Amino acid sequence: MEIWALVMFGVLFLFLLLGYPVAFTLGAVALGFGSFFLGLDFFNLLPLRIWGIMTNFTLLAVPLFVFMGVILEKSGIAEELLETMGLLFGRVRGGLAISVVIVGALLAATTGVVGASVVTMAVIALPAMLKRGYSPALASGTIAASGTLGQIIPPSIILILLADVVGVPVGELFMAAAVPGIMLVLSYMLYIGFIAWRHPELAPAIEAEENTSHLALKVIKSLLPPLLLIIAVLGSIFFGIASPTESAAVGCLGAILLALIHNKLTFSNFQLALQQTTRLTSMVFLILVGATAFGLVFVGMGGDNLIFDIFSDLPGGKWTFLIVSMLLIFILGFFLDFIEICFIVVPIIAPVAIHLGLNPLWFALLIALNLQTSFLTPPFGFSLFYLKASAPSLELTTIYRGVIPFIVIQVIILALLISFPSIALWLPSLMEKG
Repeated sequence: MEIWALVMFGVLFLFLLLGYPVAFTLGAVALGFGSFFLGLDFFNLLPLRIWGIMTNFTLLAVPLFVFMGVILEKSGIAEELLETMGLLFGRVRGGLAISVVIVGALLAATTGVVGASVVTMAVIALPAMLKRGYSPALASGTIAASGTLGQIIPPSIILILLADVVGVPVGELFMAAAVPGIMLVLSYMLYIGFIAWRHPELAPAIEAEENTSHLALKVIKSLLPPLLLIIAVLGSIFFGIASPTESAAVGCLGAILLALIHNKLTFSNFQLALQQTTRLTSMVFLILVGATAFGLVFVGMGGDNLIFDIFSDLPGGKWTFLIVSMLLIFILGFFLDFIEICFIVVPIIAPVAIHLGLNPLWFALLIALNLQTSFLTPPFGFSLFYLKASAPSLELTTIYRGVIPFIVIQVIILALLISFPSIALWLPSLMEKG
């Protein structure tokens, strides 16, 4: 029966690659195999599992952070930040690209919505960069990579979901992700600076267009609101004032206030934000319910024991397991969405990691950083599709060429985190001491 559990896994991936809806495919495959091998009475356990999901206080942060991100997207903060950062850094070589990375990091720490970040920067920053002589590959790669920072920089939806699946505190995972997120931002900027230094024609400087005093005031005005929101949301978690779910509610209130200040909180915008939040949250929870049914049958058929035995018997112990699991997730990221990997693959390999003595917090963070690359890896990287849809004039081959260096940077950061776990774990340990 354990072998049939692996066959069930293969059937699921086949249907997913054929394009069937994820949530219903998970449920249908589980129902088919479970009914045949275990009987319908086995599914009496399923309602209790689903009830546990629906009453999970941690997962309540998902719709709250989604709503916060959508409201901020409508508030016009991104446009203002891009314009200001462009004026501030544009007069140095590669300055426009560096400003895109900084804005991407700030949007990640406030909205966390990858699609919105990529589309916004593609519509506003890409034409300005191309007009001033930037390499199309460098410009597109910078925008796609900067937009995906919302996957690793808190508050990130994938971090919340991974924390729940692996069984670690969301607040600690947020803190663990902060340093790698900053490392990614700095690495992107260093790469852009190096390219601008070696090949000035690929990332030229632009002439100053505003006097210094006016620019300083503009920088303060555009930076202060998102920074205050970041401090309110992440600071309240770090200092133990609020749980991640409570801080998400604070973030929603802050986003509404910012939209009010920018005169963008119209009834239609508010209604649209609610609709998008409901749609995205429903998708996540439907997939979670389907994955719960699939996991229940997979365990019932003994698939978890088989996977456990296979990974436990690998030569080299935990380090071989770590490399194999990271490689598996990286390859799956070429074809599957990060949510699918989070709910299907992670619940199977996480218990093995814990049994082998790997720190679950560290392991969850490695998975999160690995999953971030799935947004950039061809052929199904979502950021690539968002960028192509927003800039039809760009060739897909140009976009692919542009993102490859940023994928390499992400792999290098991942390797550093594997080699030096303290990079990720020192901030959570500081939080525990506090």
